[in-house]
Amino acid sequence: MANVTLAGNPIDVEGRFPRVGDGAPPLTLTNGALEEVGLDRYAGKRKVLNIVPSLDTPTCATSTRKFNAEASALTNTVVLVVSSDLPFAAKRFCVAEGLENVETLSDFRSEGFARDYGVAIASGPLRGLTARAVVVIDENDRVLHAELVPEIKQEPDYQSALAVLG
Repeated sequence: MANVTLAGNPIDVEGRFPRVGDGAPPLTLTNGALEEVGLDRYAGKRKVLNIVPSLDTPTCATSTRKFNAEASALTNTVVLVVSSDLPFAAKRFCVAEGLENVETLSDFRSEGFARDYGVAIASGPLRGLTARAVVVIDENDRVLHAELVPEIKQEPDYQSALAVLG
């Protein structure tokens, strides 16, 4: 079990967070069309998983906007914003913000995603949501970069995540 903080207060996070060089754990998430999708949907592409608790929080919204801005310059790469938000809410957020370079995915139907990716918040007021993390996966589903952000209100290290996509 990992520990992160929320406003300086410790929060327990369950599961094993991926490490660089690992094979990415399989996943099944729900897209805006209410389809269940896995990594195979993005076969042959590099994937940036921007994992956030909820797009309704300022830091999550900021990280989604920043990755959206960077995504258009990335070749053969898809940016996937993963949250526990319902697909309708995530889609509404992207439309309102004019975000066209990210795809939102929800774990609301997925019983295993948060634990499989080591981001399942198990204590505190956000229990049941995901911790903030960025996992970059190559075309062969190998982890190139993995950051479990130590403070939930903190933004991820964008430059390190994008640098591995060179």
